[in-house]
Amino acid sequence: MKVMAQMAMVMNLDKCIGCHTCSVTCKQAWTNRTGTEYVWFNNVETRPGQGYPRTYEDQEEWKGGWELNKRGRLKLKAGGRFRKLATIFSNPKMPSIQDYYEPWTYDYSTLTDAPAQEHTPVARPKSLLSGKDMKVEWSSNWDDNLGGSKATGEHDPMLAKIGDKVKLEFEQTFMFYLPRICEHCLNPSCAASCPSGAIYKRSEDGIVLVDQDRCRGWRMCVSGCPYKKVYFNHRTGKAEKCTFCFPRIEVGLPTVCSETCVGRLRYIGLILYDADKVLAAAATEDEHGLYDAQREVFLDPNDPEIQREAERAGIPRDWVKAAQRSPIYALINRFEVALPLHPEYRTMPMVWYIPPLSPVVDVVRDTGEDAEDKGNLFAAIDALRIPIEYLAELFTAGEVEPVDRVLKKLAAMRSYMRDINMGRDPNGEIPAAVGMSEEEMYDMYRLLAIAKYDERYVIPPAHAEQAHALEEIATECAVSEYGGGQQGPFGEGSGALTPIAVENFQMLQERQTSDTLASPADKAARVNLLNWDGKGSPAGLFPPRPDGPGPVEDTGAPDTSDEGATGPGGTGGLTGGADHR
Repeated sequence: MKVMAQMAMVMNLDKCIGCHTCSVTCKQAWTNRTGTEYVWFNNVETRPGQGYPRTYEDQEEWKGGWELNKRGRLKLKAGGRFRKLATIFSNPKMPSIQDYYEPWTYDYSTLTDAPAQEHTPVARPKSLLSGKDMKVEWSSNWDDNLGGSKATGEHDPMLAKIGDKVKLEFEQTFMFYLPRICEHCLNPSCAASCPSGAIYKRSEDGIVLVDQDRCRGWRMCVSGCPYKKVYFNHRTGKAEKCTFCFPRIEVGLPTVCSETCVGRLRYIGLILYDADKVLAAAATEDEHGLYDAQREVFLDPNDPEIQREAERAGIPRDWVKAAQRSPIYALINRFEVALPLHPEYRTMPMVWYIPPLSPVVDVVRDTGEDAEDKGNLFAAIDALRIPIEYLAELFTAGEVEPVDRVLKKLAAMRSYMRDINMGRDPNGEIPAAVGMSEEEMYDMYRLLAIAKYDERYVIPPAHAEQAHALEEIATECAVSEYGGGQQGPFGEGSGALTPIAVENFQMLQERQTSDTLASPADKAARVNLLNWDGKGSPAGLFPPRPDGPGPVEDTGAPDTSDEGATGPGGTGGLTGGADHR
């Protein structure tokens, strides 16, 4: 037995309202740089739909993840070393920009600078790749407007498998939201696909990261990831992916997407697992057994023997205690209501989901029956507008029984808690009908419905003795702010100092066509708080002093005008990498 620790996440899809706050905050925190315009570490898909990138779940097309060979051993679906060597300079199995979308902004200056005229000026969409006018036809969250319709639903690879059981007529439509981030798998196929060994899994907490110095831009990781959550930065020539916000995790804070989630649907915690069982579990012959096989890899942190083995493995005691309080272990192995996303890919994902139940109440209510009665709820699950077969294709490789069991537990919790909230005596037969005690059902209700901040996020901070290793890791991984650190042929600006900024079309065009990063030439005379480093007073912001040059309010810090405004690298206050990640 080899005990290891893994940071993991569970999302309760019953609570997701599709507001995309998680996507926007993640975008601002991690991918608002040049070259990452189309990159969404976190995106929210409307199902049924094509997903992002389009039809990424069709592994017959994209060849992502693992499969078993004739001897029952794992092999990459995209092929082994010889096939990768043969296609290393021309990878044929990678989504194009059309499968993602061509990022755009709008020519806002047409509106702000247009003279008075009879007709209202129009801000045309401009491509962030070519700078030309374009017609907007697709984006990362386009399905949000077309959920459940034939326009996108018929292209859903999961829906195609159960097409005879689902109708997309208007009165039969259904939809729900599916937030997605990198799965930080126990058996990551992206890491196994990388010829440079640039993608690795941290032994401390299991987070999968990209070493920007070792990445050579082969893009095999993009093909190898079945969830298509590894992206290529065309500006730096490097691969980038979700980092699970590891700088926040190391100090005990949740990820940005979790912190800002409006529905409070995300749970983060530590889970202990037996690393010696991972290979055997991932190689389970029957795809329907992969869900249970992965659950068996997870270890009970309350078991004294597991605690002793964890101590021998060097896992700090407070981390073991955090694993005991972890909402992840409770939702996966204690209450058994969380399910993995596409276990058939055999990557053993560590972002799990509680399937949505919400429409079941409407199904019963429309019949005129009591929508909270357990008998009615259990009977209505088979008639859900969200077909169980569709949920099974997403979470249990098509096996319906585990999904049915989870939905019945969620329905029983609603019925049981309704009696309590209405002042009636609780009915112990309800939790017993789904194999739970009354105490377990109330604990599950508390965790899913009214859990406090410190109950949803149980994140032990990194230890001081790990600081040196973590510091070295932080300098060589995650995303690239200024490029790969060297000039090379793999990106448009590989190695160039590209300042972080939220740019409009004109700023982007001027910077890409200028000779220096301090463009335009009159930048020092402009007041631009986006490029102000917070030191001194920007020239032009305040009126001059009555007794001489300079602003009225002087902080005593060095003047940031002229050369001081741009600093040694010509990028002003935006050269401090760690402060602007």
